Amino acid sequence: MRIARILSLFWRTSWAAEAEYRGNFVFAALASAGNLCASACSLWLFYQGGGGFPGWTFDESLVVLGLFSLYTGVVGSVLAPNLGRIVQHVEQGTLEFVLLKPLDSQLQVSLRVLSPWGLADVGWGVVLLVAGLARSGHAQPSLLWAIVPLSSGVVLLYALWFLVATTAVWFTKIYNATEVLRGLLDAGRFPMAAYPAAYRFVFIFIVPVAFLTTVPGEALLGRASSSMLAASPFVAAVAFVAARAFWGRAMRRYTGASG
Repeated sequence: MRIARILSLFWRTSWAAEAEYRGNFVFAALASAGNLCASACSLWLFYQGGGGFPGWTFDESLVVLGLFSLYTGVVGSVLAPNLGRIVQHVEQGTLEFVLLKPLDSQLQVSLRVLSPWGLADVGWGVVLLVAGLARSGHAQPSLLWAIVPLSSGVVLLYALWFLVATTAVWFTKIYNATEVLRGLLDAGRFPMAAYPAAYRFVFIFIVPVAFLTTVPGEALLGRASSSMLAASPFVAAVAFVAARAFWGRAMRRYTGASG
């Protein structure tokens, strides 16, 4: 309850600060809608002339695209605003103020800010997800089966972002690394069936993008394999433990702005 009260205070403060620029939200929503329409049009082009992804109809692929938009909203509202500040903390020497507070440092740098700018992506993602499920004949999705992979996808997304952000303790300028990560995560925009076997191997075993959108999408459609469903929380747990351990190592090596 103490942590919940602190986070509530953090979020109200950050929301009030962002509310000074309310007009930006309208433009962000329009930009989000435009990007999602462009992605949907690109997907539609794949299915013209008898093409498409093996085992996936156009409407089923829309479910994956909707999940991708949801995760993009999570990045825009929580991950990018918070984890991007780790670089500023290291550069300006303000990370010491985080470490001195009687609250877990990883929790502070991960959830200090809640931004409204990713909410448009979340909203449009829900619309596209519901439309894809309804058009594909799954108006009543397998939510019970999808809860675990969906939750695991959020944890995995956080862990991947946090691992990259933590490297700022050593390298400071990590903007190129975050762009590389964004590029890899963009592969989750389409089902894994869209990629050759070598790419699918990378997106399952090296950078597990498949567990972000494809596996939850299959779970919602009621056709996910039991092995992938079982692997989803395991992969998320391993990634989270790795991120936690990496942060601990970084804090032991951190010597402050004057070090």
